[in-house]
Amino acid sequence: MKKLRLSKKGKRLIAIGGVILLLILAIVFIFSMNKGKKNNVEKEIGKEVKEEVVEEKKIQIINLDSNSRNIAVMINNIKNVWGYQSGLQDAYLVYEMIVEGGFTRLMAIYKDQTTERIGSVRSARPYYLDYALENDALYIHFGGSEQALSEIKSFGIQDIDFLSSAGYWRDKSLKLATEHTAFTSMEKIKEQVEKRGYRVTSEEKPVLNYSADEIDLSKEEGSIVANQVYIAYSSNRNTSFTYDSEQKVYKRSQNGKEHTDYVTKEQYTAKNIITYQVENYSLDSYGRQALKNIGSGTGYFITNGYARQITWEKKDRSSKTVYKYLNGEEVKVNDGNTYIEIQPKDKTLTIE
Repeated sequence: MKKLRLSKKGKRLIAIGGVILLLILAIVFIFSMNKGKKNNVEKEIGKEVKEEVVEEKKIQIINLDSNSRNIAVMINNIKNVWGYQSGLQDAYLVYEMIVEGGFTRLMAIYKDQTTERIGSVRSARPYYLDYALENDALYIHFGGSEQALSEIKSFGIQDIDFLSSAGYWRDKSLKLATEHTAFTSMEKIKEQVEKRGYRVTSEEKPVLNYSADEIDLSKEEGSIVANQVYIAYSSNRNTSFTYDSEQKVYKRSQNGKEHTDYVTKEQYTAKNIITYQVENYSLDSYGRQALKNIGSGTGYFITNGYARQITWEKKDRSSKTVYKYLNGEEVKVNDGNTYIEIQPKDKTLTIE
């Protein structure tokens, strides 16, 4: 067979073709690599954007990353001061319980606030200490019952008693009896805290579990409509909440009268309500009360126009109250302020 011989020119053309082919293959390879890198970069960017969206969805009512200590302030709630109360809108948590005379008193819990007017500030009662303790809070009050003052010492509660210290002023322009005119501010409280060298940080978690995602109880089994909530404390004292479906909050009233702030003139509202009943009894002829609030029982968690039955358990005076649904699942509350209404047993509770 005759062999095929290539000329020098043919051999050169084949070599050049091979080089061109290799270049084409190299370009295709580089392009595919860059495309892969681009896809990976786009995926990473997409992942970062997604992560940023998740990070932005943080609880707003309090900074869960902050280790600043809670501050609990006893707030006067006798009828004479309605319309003059100040600063409750900045409290992320408020407790209401009965005191002597069938009235109630409020204890407002603040964290990382700069509120300029809080009050009027009133005296300590023993069972309020249990909720200052469960919040690891500095306790602010103006005097107190003998038992409360004794237990503040025995429990080692760090407190500021305006009966024997500075940190408040009298607003005589209100033309109220002197005991109803003591107001304070976060600045004045912090000055007194610093002066005493009290601990200002806490590693304790909040009493309540907050959900960044909106909780919709309407979808839960056993939930009931809760557009109106009525809580009686005595024959002459009640608290009620009316749901505002546009703002998705409950507007607070006392004895049918809108509960408003003296400074803002706006009605107080709540995002969440927890209410349950405990037995109460009188301690003395003055009518000071005691509550059987250590133990367990049932109540309701109310938010966004619906209520669901829950259980509560407080093992001892300093332990946190644990709230669960009847199926044992721990309650999560919506991102917003909460009123905990601890009602005397067998008093009227209406949810409709």
